[in-house]
Amino acid sequence: MDQKILSLAAEKTADGLQEFLQTLKGDDLANLLQNQAVKGKAVGALLRAIFKGSPCSEEAGALRRRKTYTCCIQLVESGDLQKEIASEIIGLLMLEAHSFPGPLLVELANEFIGAIKEGSLLNGKSLELLPIILSALVTKKGNVPSGKEELSGEDHKKQLINTLCSGRWDRRYVIQLTSMFKDVPLTADEVESVTEKVLKMFSKLNLQEIPPLVYQLLVLSSKGSRRCVLEGVVAFFRELDKQHKEEQSGDELLDLITVPSSELRHVEGTVILHIVFAMTLDCELGRELLKLLKIGLQDFSNDVCPFSIALLLSVARIQRFEEQVFDLLKALVFKSFKDLQLLQASKFLQNLVPHPSCVSAMTLEVVKNSVHSWDHVTQGLVEFGFILMDSYGPKKMVDGRAVETSPDLSRTPSQHACKLGADILLETFKIHEMVRQEILEQVLNRVVTRASSPISHFLELLSSIVTYSPLVLQGCSSKITGSFDYLSLLPLATVDGLLKAVQPLLKVSMSMRDSLIVVLRKAMFARQLDARKSAVAGFLLLLKNFRVLGSLSSSQCSQAIGVSQVHVDVHSRYNSVANEAFCLEIIDSLRRCLGQQADVRLMLYEGFYDVLRRNSQLADSVMHTLLSQLKQFYEPQPDVLPPLKFEACILTQGDQLSLQEPLDHLLCCMQHCLAWYKSKVLPGQQGEEEPEDGFYQEMDDMLESLTRRMIKTELEDFELDKSADFSQSTGVGIKNNICASLVMGVCEVLIEYNFSTSNFSKNKFEDVLSLFTCYKKLSDILNEKAGKGKTKTAHRANHSFLSMKFVSELLTTLFRDSTQSHEESLSVLRSSGEFMRYAVSVALRKVQQLKEMGHVSGPDGQNPDKIFQNLCDITRVFLWRYTSIPTSVEESGKKEKGKSISLLCLEGLQKIFVAVQQFFQPRLPLFLRALDAPDTEGEEVEVTVTQRAAFQVRQFQRALLNLLSSPEEDFSSREALLLVSVLSSLSRLLEPSSPQFVQMLTWTSKICKEHSREDASFCRGLMNLLFSLHVLCKSPVALLRDLSQDIHGLLGDIDEDVEVEKTNHFAMVNLKTAAPTVCLLVLSQAEKVLEEVDWLITKLKGQVSQEATSEEASSQAALPPRPMEKAIVMQLGTLLTCFHELVQTALPSGGCVDTLLRDLCKMYVILTALVKYYIQVCRSSRGIPKIMEKLVKLSGSHLTPVCYSFISYVQNKRSRSPQCPGGKKRNGAAVAVAMARVLRETKPIPNLIFAIEQYEKFLIFLSKRSKVNLMQHMKLSTSRDFKIKGNVLDVLLRDEDGDTDEVSVCFWREPRLVPLPDQGLLGAAAGSEWAKRRSGQDETKNSQEKGYVF
Repeated sequence: MDQKILSLAAEKTADGLQEFLQTLKGDDLANLLQNQAVKGKAVGALLRAIFKGSPCSEEAGALRRRKTYTCCIQLVESGDLQKEIASEIIGLLMLEAHSFPGPLLVELANEFIGAIKEGSLLNGKSLELLPIILSALVTKKGNVPSGKEELSGEDHKKQLINTLCSGRWDRRYVIQLTSMFKDVPLTADEVESVTEKVLKMFSKLNLQEIPPLVYQLLVLSSKGSRRCVLEGVVAFFRELDKQHKEEQSGDELLDLITVPSSELRHVEGTVILHIVFAMTLDCELGRELLKLLKIGLQDFSNDVCPFSIALLLSVARIQRFEEQVFDLLKALVFKSFKDLQLLQASKFLQNLVPHPSCVSAMTLEVVKNSVHSWDHVTQGLVEFGFILMDSYGPKKMVDGRAVETSPDLSRTPSQHACKLGADILLETFKIHEMVRQEILEQVLNRVVTRASSPISHFLELLSSIVTYSPLVLQGCSSKITGSFDYLSLLPLATVDGLLKAVQPLLKVSMSMRDSLIVVLRKAMFARQLDARKSAVAGFLLLLKNFRVLGSLSSSQCSQAIGVSQVHVDVHSRYNSVANEAFCLEIIDSLRRCLGQQADVRLMLYEGFYDVLRRNSQLADSVMHTLLSQLKQFYEPQPDVLPPLKFEACILTQGDQLSLQEPLDHLLCCMQHCLAWYKSKVLPGQQGEEEPEDGFYQEMDDMLESLTRRMIKTELEDFELDKSADFSQSTGVGIKNNICASLVMGVCEVLIEYNFSTSNFSKNKFEDVLSLFTCYKKLSDILNEKAGKGKTKTAHRANHSFLSMKFVSELLTTLFRDSTQSHEESLSVLRSSGEFMRYAVSVALRKVQQLKEMGHVSGPDGQNPDKIFQNLCDITRVFLWRYTSIPTSVEESGKKEKGKSISLLCLEGLQKIFVAVQQFFQPRLPLFLRALDAPDTEGEEVEVTVTQRAAFQVRQFQRALLNLLSSPEEDFSSREALLLVSVLSSLSRLLEPSSPQFVQMLTWTSKICKEHSREDASFCRGLMNLLFSLHVLCKSPVALLRDLSQDIHGLLGDIDEDVEVEKTNHFAMVNLKTAAPTVCLLVLSQAEKVLEEVDWLITKLKGQVSQEATSEEASSQAALPPRPMEKAIVMQLGTLLTCFHELVQTALPSGGCVDTLLRDLCKMYVILTALVKYYIQVCRSSRGIPKIMEKLVKLSGSHLTPVCYSFISYVQNKRSRSPQCPGGKKRNGAAVAVAMARVLRETKPIPNLIFAIEQYEKFLIFLSKRSKVNLMQHMKLSTSRDFKIKGNVLDVLLRDEDGDTDEVSVCFWREPRLVPLPDQGLLGAAAGSEWAKRRSGQDETKNSQEKGYVF
């Protein structure tokens, strides 16, 4: 039969073939095709013959073709055919599809769709035919009958696609079906329907099937719906990541994890590669991704997730998108931290907004996930890390160094962003070996090339990288060695930081150490002073860290190794003999520094003590060096006065005098080294033979001799008595200042030595007091005669040679030692109030130095553990002294010059509480525990930080209450301000949800309400404390309203004929403090509330724009207002009543008026933003809530009219005030100053009027959109026209009588009331006669009645 058909097909005409095919029964042809196809014979030729004998022009032929198609499709899906045969059949069917009549094409398509829905397709090979059928159907002209309907081919296609997308898809065919649609001509709506259907199928597929499906979707997105595709893919992986994280952190019972972590990350990486590749071919896809994630800036919970961040970092490799991607990521990071800061500072926002997702954590999760072969993300991570560090690193400089920041949550958003950049680079360095060289090179480049800008953040990163693994960096040693060549050109702080950072590498790399030594030796004799100082710093660092065998262990030393260093056992690599020889060689090099400038010597003296503590075997060399240096300036004869050659310490070069030998630092270094040697080394040698060289005894004798002779020496012997010249303009004066500074330093060193070695000897304490007397005399003379040289004395006042440890011991002994045997000797020191005050003031200087620099001078000055312990000891003393002997008791006992000791102790407490929170945040529990009474420390009851802090708060509350209860003349403003500052610091340690916090808020509010003081500084501090507490419990708008009413009642109304009833909510608000103090505080707080409301409105707009894209938005008509909307309106309503009071208040000219005008302008801008939001909401058929209508009514009746009246009041007041002093004798400069002041003061007025009219303009739009008349409560706006009155100008010009230095111009303002047009009116400068009518006001105003209670 097949041969018969083929032979007939070979004839020129098809008539015979048609007649033969008509004689065949229905199943014969199907059986023939099946047999031929299974046998693999020439089925293609047979099909061509059948199609030739079945013309579509005849009904029978068309039906035969239809049956042939059905048969072939079943054969292909059966799986019995060879691949080549199946492909040949499908190819022939594709070629003949376009000749089919429309109805049969519809039938074929429906047959396919039915098979897809039923899942009867076995391999889906025949699906290649479906797009050809749909394409052929579209080309059919006219209507195509199908069943009872008669539609166009396009409509049939649309109906078929809708049917297909609404049905069930077998997961086996999803990829094929998606691929099929790329060959079908689709409209935008059809593409969207198909895309949504495919995205819904994601969750039903195996994870490994997702990448090819995403690829097909991306190909399909070229037809449209790019954003939908990207949204769906990002949302799918976001949910998958969330589910995976929950499974990993879930209970132990959930042992079965749905998806292995490595498989998920590999799939994500493949999908990202597909998307990035698609974006290189289709730029529009990249633009859609950026648009999508820019919307995510408003709401982080939607589109910003680890997957989308990784995708962005990978897209950054495309050059055209690189800058946009990194700008977007920077904005995401900064806004995340800024929003977090805003939320943490406001309980009002915390109650409304859930805790936002942390972009920082997401980015670090991307770094963690990138270990799974995400090479395409790694480079973006490195670039992004450096971009963050470069953009948000420290900027400001104080005295040539970057401002230090605390390692706690009080960082600013910029500091958090910089820290994130460092974390990204460090974690990437740990994970990816291929980028280690690049990261290290870029860090070193920034350290070397940015000498003029702060680079502490890069040095910290370098230190962390080196600490992670010194051995890993041995392969990069050439880069680090290369950076050593620039040491002599870098600032000292940079050199110090760089060497400390790479110090662990020096222990494992001999070549690097040798290279550094060569560079340092060259720098030692460089011409630049900074280069020599850098060399000294480098050598000292080496001495500290290359310990000689036999030295005390780090646990015995008084200072542990710093955080930036690692413990490397060098003895296994280098023997102790080599280390000792190496260290002695360095000390020999350092001895040469003793002939250089004073700054170089000073660095050496300050570093020797740390060398001893870390390398005790070098004690002999160090002590001999110090001793031999001191002998050059020491008078050995016991009767020679003064005992030191102070003049030899001064270098004279022509007319220039300078310090050559910092003798006080030398003596201080020797005294501390001797004390350490006697306490740490000698006790361990007690069982051994006495050391051959008794240098320590010689040092002791020298210090004792110095003490005796310094006490005997009079100021005349130093030539430093009151008659001496101390001016900074003469050589003698400069020399005397230097000598006086040296003598005072020596006295302080000897005070510490004698007290430390006294063993409570009365004679020793008398020596201490005598030395202090000498010190005090010189200090008084310098303060008295300094004159214009106050800079020098100010520097001396901030520096003390007493160590912090000694200061803490001295204070503890003076104030807390109650041992009976010590009473007699201590009475010598306690009898001197000046000495007691001096001891406390030195402690204050040390704490101030810690706040400013992050460390203190002297031994253990850079050891955080020791500093913290000393702070605890000092705080205990200060706390006991202040609470035991209040200032009032002390001052009533005796009057002495200067501050009382109790007041100094209180000042010290205030500085310490700030410093501890700044530098020791993690140790706060230990700090508060150290302040408790000793008997409570033994109890094992767990006490929280809040409870301990509350105990301290109560003590200072009692002190402040006692101070406020005292008579007005005994009130100490300074003490009150310090107490408020201490309470503010302690309040930050209280948990806002605790009853202790509520108690403090209640107490503070009560103080403000019941006590009145006319001290502006105290009032400002107390009100700031009240606001800071209030915002952590609830919104402060009600508080602002009460304060505004008090201010209005006290200052009176802008209309002098109106009497305002005085309210007395807060007694602290009085005539002295109402303006500008309290008024500016209220306006500042109102501005913060407006910022919060603006932030909420922005979030609402983002949510509405996302809802508008979904189909559910239309179903939300007539819903009640959301909690966030209601809260916004309530805030603005109450704030509006606050402004209602203030704009009617007769405020004095200046800051209050200017700030109020600016805040009013912001108020109207935010009201306009809210109106725009409701315009946006009305598009989704949601009406305006009633509460919004009330707010609009309130703004029209209580704010806008009085704003215009206030503007008139302000301008009238300024026109009455003299513009410039001096009458006609004013010069041009004075006129310019006056003009500048007027311009500055009047600038907010037109801005305010413009804001008001913009608000009214959008209200009209909203009225039209919502069908609610919101303008019924708004007054008519005023159009301002301005003219120059020529006649007045002529008169003024004549009056000036030829004076051309200035021209006074008078503006005539012609008000005219006009209806407000739809587009609003633009305001110009406001006039004095305009809008004076105050509608609806009585002669007597009641603030309670006119305040709209919201």
